[in-house]
Amino acid sequence: MAFEVRIPTLGESITEGTITQWRKREGEAVAPDEVLLELETDKANNELTAERGGVLHILKPEGTVVTPGDVVATIDEGATARPESASAPPPRAAAPEARREPAPLGPAVRHMVAEHHLDPATIPASGKGGRLTKADVVEHLERDVPARPAAQPPARAESPAAVARVLHEGEEAVPMSRIRKRIAERLVQAQHTAAILTTFNEIDMSAIIDLRARHKERFQKTHSVGLGFMSFFAHACISALRDIPAINAEIRGDDIVYKHFVHLGVAVGTERGLVVPVIHHADRMTFAEVEREILRLAGLAREGRLSLDDLSGGTFTISNGGVYGSLLSTPILNPPQSGILGMHKIEKRPIVVDDEIVIRPMMYVALSYDHRIVDGGQAVTFLVRVKERIEDPARMLLSV
Repeated sequence: MAFEVRIPTLGESITEGTITQWRKREGEAVAPDEVLLELETDKANNELTAERGGVLHILKPEGTVVTPGDVVATIDEGATARPESASAPPPRAAAPEARREPAPLGPAVRHMVAEHHLDPATIPASGKGGRLTKADVVEHLERDVPARPAAQPPARAESPAAVARVLHEGEEAVPMSRIRKRIAERLVQAQHTAAILTTFNEIDMSAIIDLRARHKERFQKTHSVGLGFMSFFAHACISALRDIPAINAEIRGDDIVYKHFVHLGVAVGTERGLVVPVIHHADRMTFAEVEREILRLAGLAREGRLSLDDLSGGTFTISNGGVYGSLLSTPILNPPQSGILGMHKIEKRPIVVDDEIVIRPMMYVALSYDHRIVDGGQAVTFLVRVKERIEDPARMLLSV
């Protein structure tokens, strides 16, 4: 009996995806819950698992654009695998890519392998279960591969299947990746549907820097995770959102929907573009739990392995442009959210304290908000509450 493998519902506002890799081959035996394929959407890479056991027959090759409900393969529950299936590659819609057995390549690693024409089987793998990591490929390139000629264009972080076209001398056109198209659409959508306004403040980071320096080693030993600045800002924002709930709300039709929880989005830069994984119920977490979740989600984001759940449901977002050296910026809302906090570079500046000029490590912060439901006074108050808690961390511990 043949069981149809169908593309499931991909999530809110996602209507299609691309089969980037078949993990199982034509005619190969599969077991229930084994990963069959990787599917790239405009939000994340997803894995589709087998619901039944049997022999796989692939109907849609790699590179095919599919929609929810499409039948991409069948599983013959009563058949046995063909002996030659172990060496037969899966069908492809485009040029073949490098493969590694038995551990599959993640999207970022597969892109690097294809770009540099490498044989992944020759690269020592340090990842879990023999998985090849991006760091493994970088180390291999630095050690064993000669530098490319200066005339060759630099590596691009777009789709691995992108094919460049030479337009004129000195010009090159590369198709936008699916995620880059989605980023563009959402940024334009935010500008067209929300009344975005930004307000600014500055924070003296002395107390947080001192607190972190005194406790980061013990924190690492106790919780097995580093203590960064993001967890301080996460807790400061969560406390401020309790004071100003409109910034954690959204417009839904003719209603303003207030959220009595915080699903905190944390912007992460990847080779494929900026993504915003979500720390669900961050308001219930300790500093260590927030740090662990940030580390986990950032790792999945850079490997292209975020699930739809990891990217859904955010109520407020923090973006740290300071990691790139940004001194000041105006972040754009992530619809349907009504607020986003922009962190920036810490820089020593002269300020006046008790009528004296002193040098302090300062950070500019920016809050972009939807002026349709958040008043200017509320936005300013929110930033003041964040500033007060960062400059006096004891307030977060005491919830005051």
